[in-house]
Amino acid sequence: MTTTAAPMRAQVPDVAGQITFAMRSMGVAPIPRNYELFYEAYIGSNPALTRDLAALGSQATQEELDRLGAQYFAHSPARVFDDAHGRIAAELETLLRVLRQEQTSLESYNKLLGETYKRISSKNHTSVELIENALTLLTEATGDTMAHGERTVENVVQRSQEMDQVRKELDEYKRIANTDSLTRLSNRRAFDDRLAAVFNNPAMRPVTALVLADIDNFKKINDTYGHPVGDKILATVASVIRANVRRDVFVARTGGEEFALIVEGNTAEEVMGTAERIRRTLETTPFTNSRTRINYGPVTVSVGVCMASHADDAGELYHKADVALYGAKNSGRNCSVLFEDGMQKDFTKSWLIYKG
Repeated sequence: MTTTAAPMRAQVPDVAGQITFAMRSMGVAPIPRNYELFYEAYIGSNPALTRDLAALGSQATQEELDRLGAQYFAHSPARVFDDAHGRIAAELETLLRVLRQEQTSLESYNKLLGETYKRISSKNHTSVELIENALTLLTEATGDTMAHGERTVENVVQRSQEMDQVRKELDEYKRIANTDSLTRLSNRRAFDDRLAAVFNNPAMRPVTALVLADIDNFKKINDTYGHPVGDKILATVASVIRANVRRDVFVARTGGEEFALIVEGNTAEEVMGTAERIRRTLETTPFTNSRTRINYGPVTVSVGVCMASHADDAGELYHKADVALYGAKNSGRNCSVLFEDGMQKDFTKSWLIYKG
């Protein structure tokens, strides 16, 4: 039998609020890497970081903050790419040195060939002994040159393999950097890149849409049952969305409880059909703790849809899809709304925490 859980509220200090206030007071941009920096400094896990951040004063620049992040966080983008650049540069330098040595060896061999040819061709030197000596010299030189060439090939192959390994590591880092760790969907960074790419092909805009889906009353779920339950719900919603769209549909968690889909090759009617399929599936998906039988549902989403043909750039497309999403929220939630000209957005909402 399914039961409803009694509200549980964790009594913890509002660390996030204090960090946000501190950043705002210092004029620091509210982007993920800055939040991480201030969080680690705030909780005091690294006294040196706390001290160095305080030393920057109240007018720290983004460049100074990024240098601090690269110094204390091994996974910072600047540090990862600097290390990779250094490794590739070193491998290229070694490769060029090997090729220069090979060039010198070949030049010496060519010079020897030329001199030997002149000696053999000379009318003053036609003895069998001279020819035999020349052949012996050429044989030895050829053997040395071939051996040197083989070593060069081995060196080039080794350097190429090592550079390929660095490339693979960078590809893996990029994949991780563009993936939301909780849902395994693409994150806001990857979404921004993909959304911008929509406008690289004008012919596709009439059949391309941006879909924004936002979990209804998610703050209440978090406040009532706690963040661990909220995280499980986010992961489940992500799985349901992914399972109800084609493999070529780009799906991302763009922040908090919001998800975004970029659907290509569909009419507005078809995209709305996809949005409704996702919404109805979530509406009937059980969100129940298998051990305690506590029911956390129903969990629903409001959906806003905008065709790319309604916008001139990525920013406008996102804005208009957000207008449609607000229309769905304003219509009672748990519904899908398609953007139409004339819709007005009479509220403000900040997504800055998810940008950067």
